[in-house]
Amino acid sequence: MNPSRTLLIDTFLKKSGWGGIRRLPLATDASFRRYERLQRSGESIILMDAPPPNEDTRAYIAIARHLRQLGLSAPEVILADEKDGLLLIEDLGNDTYSRVLAGGGDERALYTLALDVLIELHKMPLRTAVPPGLSRYDNTRLLQETLLFTDWYLPAVTGNKTPDDTRQTYSEAWLDVLGPVHAQPQTLVLRDYHRDNLLYLPDRDGVKACGILDFQDAVSGPIAYDVVSLLEDARRGIDDGLATDLLERYFAAFAELDRDDFRAAYAILGAQRHAKVIGIFTRLDQRDGKPAYLEHLPRVWTLLEKSLEHPALAPVADWFNLHVPPSLR
Repeated sequence: MNPSRTLLIDTFLKKSGWGGIRRLPLATDASFRRYERLQRSGESIILMDAPPPNEDTRAYIAIARHLRQLGLSAPEVILADEKDGLLLIEDLGNDTYSRVLAGGGDERALYTLALDVLIELHKMPLRTAVPPGLSRYDNTRLLQETLLFTDWYLPAVTGNKTPDDTRQTYSEAWLDVLGPVHAQPQTLVLRDYHRDNLLYLPDRDGVKACGILDFQDAVSGPIAYDVVSLLEDARRGIDDGLATDLLERYFAAFAELDRDDFRAAYAILGAQRHAKVIGIFTRLDQRDGKPAYLEHLPRVWTLLEKSLEHPALAPVADWFNLHVPPSLR
């Protein structure tokens, strides 16, 4: 961290009354954000360092407050310097789903709790669930994300820039299949709803026992997206039987939902997300010097290939079969 940034943080903490306090760095993520835990006399708070222009804390603040108003457990924003990208937020603890599960936690109970958060959110009227003015998960945004595959992964494995016509036919194939996604009921989509971003808060009741992190990129979009994000985690799998049971639980909560239509949207969004993630993980290695993410690529490829088996994705599957042979996967 450069000296000017260090000075900004020191000044912010001093003005907040947390200057000169013990600061413990927390695990980094795939963004430009950093987190530190500040502790004093039994109190604990989290510093979020989100340097502009790479990060914008305004979205985080707005969605955190919105989720709390909906009765969900997002961290409270205690103090904010939006211009310099510095926040002090509530410390929800260390018990991420990943850590609890690694310690022998009840996988079924934890995932059921996380799914119930989505059920509660998706049962809310759209005007309640989605704050005014939030961006839509439209074709432009969905396509921009999938193009991370052709713009980062393909050049990395072929050694050449993806030809324009190959990129164009890729875009056209995706545009051919996205219709069922927009036909789904719409809701607030958190976009990175998986166990690294969920916390177990056993002292809270009901769905509040599931803490939610990393939601600043939320949009208005299809109900299936966060269900896919939870059940088809790029980093860690869950038992197929549990995933099936959780989908049945979701369907039981929405008796009027057409299951075939939902499953088509689920497969399309799964493929879209997995293609995007393959591109992002490659970019993290090549641009940001974070090669650890590459270890997850075999799993994400398996998930992508499974999604592409759905008939609704035939044009995209054909493109992959033509342009990305098994030797490049």
